[in-house]
Amino acid sequence: MKLNSFDEVFSNEFRDPEFVKEYLEAALEENGIQSFLVALQNVIRATEGMTKTAEIAGVGRESLYKSLSESGNPQIATIDKILRQIGLRFSVTTLTIDSQEIRVSNT
Repeated sequence: MKLNSFDEVFSNEFRDPEFVKEYLEAALEENGIQSFLVALQNVIRATEGMTKTAEIAGVGRESLYKSLSESGNPQIATIDKILRQIGLRFSVTTLTIDSQEIRVSNT
């Protein structure tokens, strides 16, 4: 039995902006920004490819790889261009925090 690669399995799903939205939100919610960046890299590799995405984002391909790695620190403008390319945009929502979790410094 032949095993399919990650890209082969998800290439069709990653063309659906709603699926991509849920995938990226889950990565961000569960594991933070580093997981979000890796998930975004997965979407790019399975759809447009890193070279085309780097051109659209106005950065070098190697720079894009570094930016979207777990230790990456991309500019928000770069992420915005990438998200718009795949039919998404940034959104800000309120954060629900249990009042007992909030710590205030007395200094």
